[in-house]
Amino acid sequence: MRVLVTGGAGFIGSALVRHLVRDVRAEVLNIDKLTYAGNLASLKVVENAPNHHFLRADICDHVAINEAFTSFQPDYVMHLAAESHVDRSITGAADFIQTNVNGTFTVLQAALQYWNVLPENQKETFKMLHVSTDEVYGSLGESGLFEEKTAYDPSSPYSASKAASDHLATAWQRTYGLPIVISNCSNNYGPFHFPEKLIPLTILNALDHKPLPIYGAGLNIRDWLFVDDHARALWLILRKGRVGEKYNVGGRNERRNVDVVKQICAILDETRPRENGSYAELITYVTDRPGHDARYAIDATKLENELGWKAQENFDSGIRKTVEWYLDNAWWWQPLREGIYSGERLGTLKKA
Repeated sequence: MRVLVTGGAGFIGSALVRHLVRDVRAEVLNIDKLTYAGNLASLKVVENAPNHHFLRADICDHVAINEAFTSFQPDYVMHLAAESHVDRSITGAADFIQTNVNGTFTVLQAALQYWNVLPENQKETFKMLHVSTDEVYGSLGESGLFEEKTAYDPSSPYSASKAASDHLATAWQRTYGLPIVISNCSNNYGPFHFPEKLIPLTILNALDHKPLPIYGAGLNIRDWLFVDDHARALWLILRKGRVGEKYNVGGRNERRNVDVVKQICAILDETRPRENGSYAELITYVTDRPGHDARYAIDATKLENELGWKAQENFDSGIRKTVEWYLDNAWWWQPLREGIYSGERLGTLKKA
């Protein structure tokens, strides 16, 4: 089977591509623009695999995307390409609208044009998965979970752009009949995570004995999902999910941000102790992010019961694997810390 993946050099995308190439043995065309967060080093284990093909292209480039569909002739499409960091969206919203909204439109149009002229037997089996986030739902209170029917209520330019792309995907399915399924996931973590996000930033700042920044009081809650569990879920949703449906993917691992940071510090205290004191002494509370949602939590019952998916990692096992991976793989993250992003604060607004 032939699978076209957009954004396959990113964090979640590279985990998916590794899974498809090594475990599923699918023929994969990996399309990525290679922005700051796209990294071919994340694909080192499959870079020479005969069933992995890479195309450097912008999903907003309709000529390149149409040609990719025509030449590769995919059976499935998995659309992950997106700008994804909330902090960067606060001060650079235009890139998020361009890639997440206009880029998704380009991919949908290319997929529709390709699907419309397929032979009937191939047309019946073709399917596209649009991969999104739980942030489109907004913020939860102390109780409750995001369900597939939860109303959209995005808070940041990032989540608003993803909400728009979800609506486009739904519209292309309902209006044109394009066979699309949508997934919405909770916060991912694991190996090969660009070091601007909370968990890798905390690990690497700790190793450099730099402050460990926590927004506000650190009481914001996220539901954490190990990235390899997510990759397996995406492939299952694409193959078995019902066209026109949405499936929420969550790890059932709610944690306060401050507790996540403290748990990382405890693992590092055990595996690579500081000469003086605990890594937790580096925790620094900073001004909160504008529009910071209080709590996310996914109800993955539909995915679990209907498709039989279950996360293999809980947070305790997954976070230990993640910390140990960063300790063992400086070859991957050191060039990023030295040349692209060294841990500085992003997404702050200038006071008037």
